[in-house]
Parts: sequence; C-alpha cells; structure tokens
Amino acid sequence: MPITPLKQAIRKLSPKQRKWSMVGHRTPKRVNRWFKWLSPGLFIKRWLLISATGLLLSVLGLAIWAKLTPVYLLLDLISQLLETITTYVPNYISGPVAVLGGLFLLLWGQSRTVGSITEAFPDSDQELVDRLLTHRRLHRGPKIVAIGGGTGLSTLLRGLKGYSANITAIVTVADDGGSSGRLREEIGVLPPGDIRNCMAALADEEKLLTELFQYRFQAGEGLTGHSFGNLFLTAMTAITGRDFEKAIAASSKVLAIRGKVLPATLSDVRLWARLHDGRFVEGESNITEAGGKISQIGCFPENPPGLPAALQAISEADYIVMGPGSLYTSIIPNLLVPEIREALAKVKVPRIYVCNIMTQPGETDGYSVSDHIKAINRVCGQRIFDAVLVQRTSPSDVVIKHYAKEQSHPVFLDKEDVTKLGCRIVLANIMDEEEMTGKVSHHPQRLARVLFRWYSKN
Repeated sequence: MPITPLKQAIRKLSPKQRKWSMVGHRTPKRVNRWFKWLSPGLFIKRWLLISATGLLLSVLGLAIWAKLTPVYLLLDLISQLLETITTYVPNYISGPVAVLGGLFLLLWGQSRTVGSITEAFPDSDQELVDRLLTHRRLHRGPKIVAIGGGTGLSTLLRGLKGYSANITAIVTVADDGGSSGRLREEIGVLPPGDIRNCMAALADEEKLLTELFQYRFQAGEGLTGHSFGNLFLTAMTAITGRDFEKAIAASSKVLAIRGKVLPATLSDVRLWARLHDGRFVEGESNITEAGGKISQIGCFPENPPGLPAALQAISEADYIVMGPGSLYTSIIPNLLVPEIREALAKVKVPRIYVCNIMTQPGETDGYSVSDHIKAINRVCGQRIFDAVLVQRTSPSDVVIKHYAKEQSHPVFLDKEDVTKLGCRIVLANIMDEEEMTGKVSHHPQRLARVLFRWYSKN
C-alpha cells in the first residue's frame, strides 16, 4: 500500500506532535465512547441525574441559608453580563456559542474523569465503558449449571463464560491419577486437578495467572509432575482448616473467575467398575487402563452426600449442560451422588447432554450416541436430559486414521434409537480439528454458541 504525503509528514513529527496530529482521527471513536455511557443498563444516566439534583439542592439550600442574598447578587450580575453581551453579539450567535461551550466543558470534564478511572485498570485491553457494558450483559445472563470433569468441562466453560457470568461448574472428585492422585494419597486432600482446570477456564484474564495455575514443575525432589494450581489449592485447603469448599472460593477470588466451581461431593470418592469379563477394577485411572467393557460402575463410599451449594445451584438453574468428557470417569461419577441425580430429575428447565465426538478406548469402545445416553439413564434410573448435542460431520480421513491406531472411532449417531429414548437431537458443527496433531476436540466458542441458540428456543 503506497505511503501518502500525509503519512510521511506525520512520521517526521515528534511523538508529542504526532499525538496531537491524530486527534482528529480519534474524534469519532471518542464521540462513540461518550454515547456508550448513555447505553441502557449501565445505570449511568440515573446516577448523573441524581448527582445533578443533589448539586442543585445543595446550592439552593446554601442560598436559603444566606437569605438568598448571594442569589440576588449573582442573578443581577448574570443579567448585566448577558445584556452587555447581547448588545454587541446577536442572541442567535451568542446563544448557540454558549450552549456549545457548556456542552464541550461538560463532555471534556466527564471524559477526563473517565480517563482517570480507566487508569486504575492499566492491564485492561478494553475501555472502562466497554468493561461495564460487558459486566452488565454477562451478569444478566441465565443461571447455567455445567456438570462433568476433565478437559471436556473446562472446554465448555471457556465458551460459556462469554455469554453469562452466572455459571456454576459441578466437578467430579474421583480423579486418582497424576498430580491429583499423589496429593490425594500423600496429603489426604480431595483431587484438585479438575477443579483447577475449571477455575483456569473461567478466569477473567486467561493470561499470566492462568499460566501460573497451570504451570507444571519439571524438576525438584517431590515437585516434579505437580502443577502450581494443585499445590496452591492444597495449601489453601490447609489454611482454611481443611475446608475444600472454602479453599476453592478463595482461589477463585485470586483468579477473578466468572461464576463458581464446586465439587459434586466432599466425600473421598473412589470409583469401581465391573467389566463384562467378570473383572472388578477399583480406581478411576485403573478403569480405563483395564481395557474391558464396563457393565456396572459405582463408588466407595456408596451414596456419598451432595454438596449443599451444588444442589442449590441445580434447583435455581435456568439451564443445565452435562459433558463433554469421559463418560464413565468424568460424567457419571457426578451422578453417583444420589442427591445430584435426584435434583437433576426434579428441575423443569432445559437440560442437554453434549456427546463426545470420538469413542474412548477402555470406556466407550463401539459406543453409539444412544449407548452414551443409556449408560447415563441406567445410573440415574430415568431419563434426565431433554436433548443431546452431536457433531454434525465426521472428522477428516487423516484424523480418523490417526485415532484408529488408538482403537478410537467417531461416535455413530443412531437417530431412531436416540428418538426412542425420548431425547431430541441437536446437530451442529462444534468440532475443532488440529491438523498438526491429528486430534479433535470441541471448539469452545462454537459449542457455547450452539448451546445458547438451543436454549433461546426453549
């Protein structure tokens, strides 16, 4: 693109001169920003009116207190001044000039005030008015309860937080592998891994603090393999008197998350599964590694109590979403809490299950969409979802071949069987395909957009 003489002249100016030379170019943006302050829902106009009324009453009160003497003198001075001005300058000129001057001073003063307030948010990429508009919009969003665990739930939350700040994530605490498993065995805390992932996904600023929480130590005796977030949650649990719920709430404040993250239960839950070949496997990480077909799943202790805050969130929800995630080790563990599955069955709000795109070896080998739903219904003893969200198109041949090496295949949509189960089918392109790794996952923004589109129709 050729450089115009104007641009060449601007480049030769000093930084300060260049700043002033661009004032005219920024004017429309500034004017647009001023109008944004008058947008409905910000509660700015009413407070400005109240402030102006307060100022007027204060002045009037002072005038009454001084027996109106200053008011008479001021009015007499203003009258003489206006008479003098109109003698030399016609009223059709002096009037508009005075109005424009007053408006200019008012807007300039408000602009500088807002600018001073904005300086209190130096790390923000948004103007203060945009932050306020976003804040109002999100806090007016529906109350959403998202249930699951693993990377699937964090992916869902990453998309949902752009539509509502009234999100409650109910997370499984059955994980016994990796860093979470080690902390669980050595210190006796509930596994913090899935909780940490969800808090990071809901963080208002998914930058430095999120990277810090997700940082995994690569060296150090006893530290290798642990994430900072897991250690932080473990430390907060100890500080709060071994109250895991309080530890999560305190950590959520550090990350400034949108919404809440709650464990499904505070019991030390351990999964078990009975396979078709008769084997009995105990431990979440061992179930997948066993490589068999699961015929029954449960937990120790049996019938753990649900977290009261989680049950309240379900009862007050406007919308409930479950999945995506590992069916038997991320989704169903939440439903092994009797009070949670009972609360889900009672609510009369839209409820949808997000089905996985690919089968998972050791858990859902050969499973169709209806098989996923049947497994959930079997644990709950009844149907608890109104609809199931399914990826519309299959992954590319390259991706399918890549997954086939791991004995994983696209989840087949058996429409007739799903319909017989009483579930509506929502088809949409919600897949994110990575050509470099040959992996697929749910795209956070597409997934959230489709979920809210379906919710708005119900």
